[in-house]
Amino acid sequence: MGRASGDLTVKALGQHGGAREASTLFVTFRLLLDPLPSTTMPYLPIRGAQLYYEDSGGPGEPIVFSHGLLWDSKLYAQQISALKDRYRCIAYDHRGQGRSLAPPGKGIELRTVYEDVVALIQALGVGPCHFVGLSMGGFVGLRVAARHPELLRSLILMDTSADAETLWNLSRYWLLTAATHWLGLRPVVDRIMSIYFGQDFLKDPARASEREALRRQLASNPRAVWRAMQGVITRRSVTSELERIRTPTLILVGEDDVVTTPERAELLHARIAGSRLVRLPHVGHMSNLEQPQQVNQVLHRFLADISTKERAPARAPRKGPLVEAWQP
Repeated sequence: MGRASGDLTVKALGQHGGAREASTLFVTFRLLLDPLPSTTMPYLPIRGAQLYYEDSGGPGEPIVFSHGLLWDSKLYAQQISALKDRYRCIAYDHRGQGRSLAPPGKGIELRTVYEDVVALIQALGVGPCHFVGLSMGGFVGLRVAARHPELLRSLILMDTSADAETLWNLSRYWLLTAATHWLGLRPVVDRIMSIYFGQDFLKDPARASEREALRRQLASNPRAVWRAMQGVITRRSVTSELERIRTPTLILVGEDDVVTTPERAELLHARIAGSRLVRLPHVGHMSNLEQPQQVNQVLHRFLADISTKERAPARAPRKGPLVEAWQP
């Protein structure tokens, strides 16, 4: 992984361990990212797919990062940069997105994506791990926590929900999926940007270069990404499974999120026992990109708190919900 001013350069390794230079990917961030000299970048064969993942290595507690729809593992570059000295950070691409490969077919069901990450955690031997999921990644994390609690040490949900899509959203997202199927994302990328990001981020002149870099990244998705889009928008609700979750859970939501609204986060918080909810003002759906420093501080505090509680004597569970507004 090379270092250049403002750029993160990523090169992939072939699935058999031989070096093959993939197309070099450049992701521009406001922050200068430190290189990850020990990061490994292999592929993991899982049920006909080849899952690309990056592993920072090290002896720290493992964190698995699961990205949102239309993104890839680079979504968490700023979080990994902040956490890698203390934790072993593993970020992967969902099948059919980013650098992960999927066999040909129709839509990629969310159940398949969930089963992929269960297999990944087991294959890497990193359970129980901390799990971070944004949007689609949160859909996956909820299913893992409810059905395989032995694999998780904690669950961090960012801008996500347990519900199926509303009929109103479903009609809009079907149109975007159909357009992507036939034309690719480029014709609809501005519409997607307006859905994903809050107005503060979209209108800030100081962040114009960030917006353009993210816009290019979204537009670079191949037409075949419609398969992942279809799987996400047709997912089933897991609201009835939330009461089974006993994993320590942090829920973050941008107060301006129009995709998975604060009301959906409140539902998660009400149904997941002992969960903690943090609301981020003036932030849309992509909280970790819009306010990375705020998100990083919240993650640091929560993860440190989990480690402290694991070392402390057991206490009676707290009664009543805990809701926090962002405080630096």
